Amino acid sequence: MKKILVTGCLGQIGSELVMRMREIYGTENVIATDIRRVDGNIVIESGPFEILDVMDYEAMLNMAKKYQVDTFIHLAALLSAVAEKKTKLAWDLNMGGLVNALEVARELKLKFFTPSSIGSFGPGTPQDLTPQDTIQRPTTMYGVTKVAGELLCDYYFTKFGVDTRGVRFPGLISYKTLPGGGTTDYAVDIYYEALKNKKYTSFIGKGTYMDMMYMPDAIDAIIKLMEADPAKLKHRNAFNITAMSFEPEQIAASIRKFIPEFEMDYDVDPVRQGIANSWPNSLDASAAYQEWDFNPQYDLDRMTKDMLENLSKKLGIPFKAKELVSA
Repeated sequence: MKKILVTGCLGQIGSELVMRMREIYGTENVIATDIRRVDGNIVIESGPFEILDVMDYEAMLNMAKKYQVDTFIHLAALLSAVAEKKTKLAWDLNMGGLVNALEVARELKLKFFTPSSIGSFGPGTPQDLTPQDTIQRPTTMYGVTKVAGELLCDYYFTKFGVDTRGVRFPGLISYKTLPGGGTTDYAVDIYYEALKNKKYTSFIGKGTYMDMMYMPDAIDAIIKLMEADPAKLKHRNAFNITAMSFEPEQIAASIRKFIPEFEMDYDVDPVRQGIANSWPNSLDASAAYQEWDFNPQYDLDRMTKDMLENLSKKLGIPFKAKELVSA
């Protein structure tokens, strides 16, 4: 990767990926785009930024030509909970934007990445250690667009030779960017509330396991996959990746190791709970380990410590994690 165009740069993944890639590849070589401008945002102010509606193919093509990019990172999409409320918009944006991006990659012979999701699975999928290749019959519009997107990327590779690559992200946890309407958002919200109020009301029910990953591992995974030798990629698109699988009581227990007085209760959101119930409990990421050396660094307690320390600085709430309160 030498010159990279990123759509959806102000989202949870994009805002951190752009900054990391600018460190690696140079500020002027990572062009960030989004449908809106946010004054004072570090992604916008730290390097090239353009307003781009991914539904506008000609604008997308002209922008890629203008900056002479060789790599396209397409992140713009509606997430799971929002997509269930705005199904037509979710289909139009998630699929229409992806087709436009793939066409630009085909026209200009670009290396291409777009993420899929654990949401691409459904209730008929094996729930534990879900295989890389298995049945995918999602029951959400978000999941439908992700499965269609996986197939579309495979098609552009086999039909047109576009160097498409992708991963199935689990829930992503970050202290830098607020969640954007996903089912796994509780695992970010809980840290904010632990510091601010020492208690949290979970909208996901007790015993609901979902795969998760800390954002630094997610960002490293994208970069490592895009730098991988294409000859070693048997699957190319939609690699299962994960770092940990837990349910709400376990993340609460991890927080209590640092904030012993933390309390949690439940007020389950039927929509997001229904989505969570249709997803696997855990993913088998062996293909990613074997084909491009995927290697996450954070487990639950290490992530919890880092989240609390960094959020305390962000929120201006005194907190210092010395040692674990209990093993």
